[in-house]
Amino acid sequence: MPDAMAPSRFYFRQLLAGRDIARTDPVARQMVNFVYLIGDRETGEAVAIDPAYDIDGILDVLAADGMRLTGALATHHHQDHVGGEMMGYAIQGLRELLAVAPVPVHVQAAEAPFVQKVTGVGLDELVTHDSGDVVMVGDIPIELIHTPGHTPGSQCFFVDGRLVSGDTLFLEGCGRTDLPGGDPLALYESLTQKLTKVPDDAVLFPGHLYSPDPSASMGDTRRTNFVFRPRNAEQWLAMFGGG
Repeated sequence: MPDAMAPSRFYFRQLLAGRDIARTDPVARQMVNFVYLIGDRETGEAVAIDPAYDIDGILDVLAADGMRLTGALATHHHQDHVGGEMMGYAIQGLRELLAVAPVPVHVQAAEAPFVQKVTGVGLDELVTHDSGDVVMVGDIPIELIHTPGHTPGSQCFFVDGRLVSGDTLFLEGCGRTDLPGGDPLALYESLTQKLTKVPDDAVLFPGHLYSPDPSASMGDTRRTNFVFRPRNAEQWLAMFGGG
């Protein structure tokens, strides 16, 4: 009989840039990005989701927890999530990570050329995926859900009752669609169709701390987040600038 008091083999860390890592970085403190670490405690393997701002700090957290990095996953190609030049500021990200830890980088297929352009990482260093693919970290499965709208290849990650959503969905609001590659109708379909497989009792972990709480149940988010108020695509487009 399994020991009910035994710790879970599932490893999960939510790191806030500007607080938990990159503590002295003013851009990190302003952007309030989350970096996520997911792993298998029994094998010691872990992946980083949207590693940016402080690569050494991220690796130090893993080392302190007795984990080793075996991969990275990107929700989308914006510099505050994967690194690159933004408004004259150089943000650490995938390029700096691969220089010290050459691990597979998992991206949605439509996003690969954008990640390559922004970060300078070679296309041969990226592992491309379709929606529904599963990435294993140890014996922990992470399901990839393609959720276009904020960018063409935005993706969310569903693992152990948790949804890591990047900029697709926040506790309050959702990602912008007025940036290059944004598509309001695609985002509406992502929120109302692609994410329907995620149950209400799952916990939402967004890409930024844009609300007082760092996480919430999907049920609470669907009840309180104004992006779920439109009853159809026409109402959504009227609210979110789609014409």
